[in-house]
Amino acid sequence: MRPTAPLILVTVLAAGALTACGGGSGSDPDTVKVAYNRSTDNKIRFKDNYLESVKKQFEKANPGKKVELIPIQAPDNDYATKAQQMMRSPKTAPDLVYEDTFRINSDIKAGYLRPLDEYLDKWDAWDQFVDTAKSAAKAEDGKTYGVPDGTDTRGLWFNKKIFAEAGLPADWQPKNWAEVLDAARTVKREVPDAIPLNVYTGKGPGEAAVMQGFEMLLYGTGADPLYDPAAKKWVAGNKGFVDALDFVRTVYSEKLGPDVSDALDPNIGTRVATEFFPEGKLAISLDGSWMGQNWINKGPKEWPEWSTELAQAPMPTQNGQAPGSVSMSGGWAWSIPQKAQNPDLAFEFIKTQQTKENAVEWDVVGAQIAVRKDVAADPRYLKSMPGIDFFTKLVEVTNYRPALPVYPQVSSAIGEAMESVTTGDASAAEAAKAYDEQLKTIADGAVVEK
Repeated sequence: MRPTAPLILVTVLAAGALTACGGGSGSDPDTVKVAYNRSTDNKIRFKDNYLESVKKQFEKANPGKKVELIPIQAPDNDYATKAQQMMRSPKTAPDLVYEDTFRINSDIKAGYLRPLDEYLDKWDAWDQFVDTAKSAAKAEDGKTYGVPDGTDTRGLWFNKKIFAEAGLPADWQPKNWAEVLDAARTVKREVPDAIPLNVYTGKGPGEAAVMQGFEMLLYGTGADPLYDPAAKKWVAGNKGFVDALDFVRTVYSEKLGPDVSDALDPNIGTRVATEFFPEGKLAISLDGSWMGQNWINKGPKEWPEWSTELAQAPMPTQNGQAPGSVSMSGGWAWSIPQKAQNPDLAFEFIKTQQTKENAVEWDVVGAQIAVRKDVAADPRYLKSMPGIDFFTKLVEVTNYRPALPVYPQVSSAIGEAMESVTTGDASAAEAAKAYDEQLKTIADGAVVEK
């Protein structure tokens, strides 16, 4: 989801050999195997570059030890499936795997991951991580199963040139959903060649649609709209759920969004970043803090003008009710599989990734929102790109997805509901009813009506 950039990493661990860790049958006790997701866009290689640099640092600091990088080039859903297949057997399990934090609890429940507390308790750098980031990789058993390397926030990006043509203000700050839709309708009327508003939707884009599209709307309708932590039950029959679906339906039924075939394409995010915005085809996108990284540091689409042609606005709550705006945050973490043959070596690799200098480098080139206090205060991070202050401030109003094992199934059901209203196959109420029926099965009856 995030683009390419060259890396200049300057720090290395203090030299010192690591003791051999217990290697299983067919494993090399001196090699740490690192599995991670590679973008389906061949131009997006910043993660490869970063890990190659960390690999060199690790091997230089630890003579005789090797790192085997295992890139898995696939959309996020397919990557998760492949990683889970690998983790099922000690013969194929990597020693370290990159986990989307929204899937981490389902992988814990499946027995794929091991707790890291014995390592974290002895690691001084863990105190630099903010509590909200730590909680993203913590399971219901109270143990931590991953080390996060960044987070993100979400808001509205808009093209000031298109807005000027449409007679809309360059300092646009919508106060509610109606004002967002009104701006899109104005663009459609005044600048008919432009796509007025992108809201990710449907099954193809996966979690990008559910989190960046639907949940950015849903969490603007009221507190705990998806899961009730007090009752420990999922929420069904929610008016906010219907209203959020109806917003999506409105965007696509009024042809305010991309063509439906484009919107449902798993690679729509790449097109928004490398085609629709840079080529002046898109007015507004409900999107993430990392978008600018596509256009700088030799990213997939060099676009020097982006910082002056685009602006950002918070996504408002439904009716402008407190706190006035909304965001969602996610992120990824490094986890050690339960069947990893070299777990000690894997954690040493994590420590190499997480020297302060490497953590700063990753957040800068990956356009991440910092999860470490020392990184958040670093001058290079604070100057990394226009908009970083805007997106960092959204942490104050951000929300996190329910970190529960069944969430990926809930997410899939939401994607189906979104797709049905996007294609016009169902009304918002009909799609919500179908979701409610699925939810009862997914949650094994642990559902409350609001």
